[in-house]
Amino acid sequence: MSCALSSCAGGAAPLAGSGSAEMDMQEAATRADVILDDVFDEIRPEVRWTHGPTTTGSCDVTRRRAVMTIVSAERRGNFLGVVERAWRSSGYRMKSINNDPDVPAIFAQTQDGFGVSLIVGGEGQVFFEVDTPCVAESEVAESTTRATAPTYEGMEHIPRPNIRSPFWSAGAP
Repeated sequence: MSCALSSCAGGAAPLAGSGSAEMDMQEAATRADVILDDVFDEIRPEVRWTHGPTTTGSCDVTRRRAVMTIVSAERRGNFLGVVERAWRSSGYRMKSINNDPDVPAIFAQTQDGFGVSLIVGGEGQVFFEVDTPCVAESEVAESTTRATAPTYEGMEHIPRPNIRSPFWSAGAP
C-alpha cells in the first residue's frame, strides 16, 4: 500500500512536500511516531495504549498502536469522531470511512504521503497504524515513545482491552 501511494518503483523517491531532501526509513518511522503521538494528544479523556509491532518493507515502515482502554460500543462513534476531526484539522485527506457498527474504520493520508488508519477489531479493540511512503532504505529502531499501558514481549500477542475509563468504557460490561 505505501509504495503505491508514493510510486517507489526504481528505488526510493523523495517524500512529497519535502523538497529535494530524501527521508530514510528511520526518519520516516520517527515521523510516524509523531503522527501517532499527535492523534493520541487529541483524544480526551485520554486512552491508554501499547505499541504493536513495527514492520518494514523494501522501502517503507509501519508503526502500530493498540488501544488498551475499553471503548464501549456506546462510545465508539464519539471516539471515531474525535479522531476523524483531528485528522481533518491536520489537513489529512479522508480516503475511506467504514461506518460498519461492529468493525468501523477510518483510512486517511497526510499531506506528505503517510497512510493513517484507525480500525476497530474484535471485541471493540481499537488499532492505529501509520504506513510511510517509500523512502531510502535504512535500519529502523523501535519507537522511543513511551506506551501508556503495559507493553507485551514481541508485541504480537496483545490482549483485548483491559483498562476501564469512566467515559470511554461507559455501558461496557
